Order: sequence, then structure tokens, then C-alpha cells
Amino acid sequence: MGIHVGAVTFDAGDASLLSRFWADALGATARPARDLAGAYVVEPSSAGPLMLFLPVPEPKTAKNRCHLDLHTADYVEDLARLEALGAAVVAHHDEAGRWVVLRDPEGNELCLVEDVPATGE
Repeated sequence: MGIHVGAVTFDAGDASLLSRFWADALGATARPARDLAGAYVVEPSSAGPLMLFLPVPEPKTAKNRCHLDLHTADYVEDLARLEALGAAVVAHHDEAGRWVVLRDPEGNELCLVEDVPATGE
């Protein structure tokens, strides 16, 4: 099979603002999308799909049915950085690992998950 994820697409009230949040969160760059008026793209600097932000007139009204899990080795520092970028904490979790549910500036849910170094068994 030759199927792969080409892009993760977000509807956005302010595509420029939301793309900048995600670009800053991932250490990438946001730019206007070619051939899509008002849309922006983020191309991650590491492995991962393109992120596409499409302007839509209606606001987000319900919980996401799908969200991104961002993994980090520096959980405390990256949580503080995401909050400084405009993410809001929804809930902390410490069972079977440590992660936090956040909302981006337009209310889309995401998780920040602490990577735990593998131990020898």
C-alpha cells in the first residue's frame, strides 16, 4: 500500500494566528498556502506531515474527535512554553505516565506527553 498521511488539516477562524501557534510549538515555520486563499501551512522541521490551516466562518463548537499527541523529553519546560504561546491547560494526568490535555488558541485539544527513557528489562 502506498497510503500515507500527507497533511493534518485544521479549520480555523484565524488561519494565520493558529498556524503561527503550531509552527512555534513545533519549531517550524508557517507560510501562506499556494492556491488556497487565506490558508496557511506549517511544514515540520522533523518527520511528520504537513499541517494545513483553512479559514472557516463558523467557530469550533464541540470536542475534537481526533487530536495530536506531542511527545517531549522536557515536559515541564515545553508545557510552560506552550502556555506562553497561548495554550490553555484542561487537565493533568499522571496514571501510566504523565501528560496534560491542552487547548490551542482556538480551542482544539492536544496532549503533551512526557517521554520516559526506556529501561532495560
